[in-house]
Amino acid sequence: MKKSFLVFLFFSILYSVNAQHQQVDTVIFAGKKMLRVITERGDTAYLDQLDEVSVSSKKQFGSKDEYDRYMRYRRYAAIVYPYALEAMRIYHESKEATRSMTRREQKKYMKTLERELEEQFEEPLKKLTRTQGLILTKMIEKELNEPFYDVIKEIKGTWSAFYYNTSGRFYGYHLRDGYKRGEDYILDMVLDDYRLNIKR
Repeated sequence: MKKSFLVFLFFSILYSVNAQHQQVDTVIFAGKKMLRVITERGDTAYLDQLDEVSVSSKKQFGSKDEYDRYMRYRRYAAIVYPYALEAMRIYHESKEATRSMTRREQKKYMKTLERELEEQFEEPLKKLTRTQGLILTKMIEKELNEPFYDVIKEIKGTWSAFYYNTSGRFYGYHLRDGYKRGEDYILDMVLDDYRLNIKR
C-alpha cells in the first residue's frame, strides 16, 4: 500500500510539472462531458471523475452463522439500495421544493407527492421481506442521522408518526430508535459498504 502511494505521489508531481505545457479543453466524449488534455508532444488524454468507491479490509467472522448472515444482508442491501437512493433523492428534492412554502402549501405538495410515490413504489416495496425492509430503513436512517419517526413527524405530523411506529412494531421495527451503530455489527459492516451520497 505504501509503495503504491509513493508511485502515485511521484506521478502526480510529474504530472503537475508537465501540466504547464498542456492544452486543456472540455469535450463531449461517449455521451459525457470530459476534460481533454493535449500534451506538448501531441498526446491526448481524456479525464473524468469516477464514482466514489468503498474499499475495506477482509471481514472477520466468529462463526459460519455470522458469515451466512453477512452474505444474506449483503444480498438484501443490494436489492434495497436503489430504493434508498431514490428515497434520499426525493427527500432532498422535496425539502428544497417546500422550503419557502407555507405549512398549508407544504401539506398539499406532500399529499400529491405521496399519491405519486404510492403508485410507483407501493407494489415493489410490499414484496420486500421484513429483513429487507429493516435494512432499507436503517440505510436511510444512517444517511439522515435521524430516526424515521422524526422524519415522519416532520412530514406528516405527530399522529402519523405514532401510528407508523406502532404498526412497525408488529414487524420488528422501532422507528423511534433510529440507526445505532454497534447494535448489530454485521449490519454495520454491510451498511459501511453503501453510500447514499446525493449531490445537492
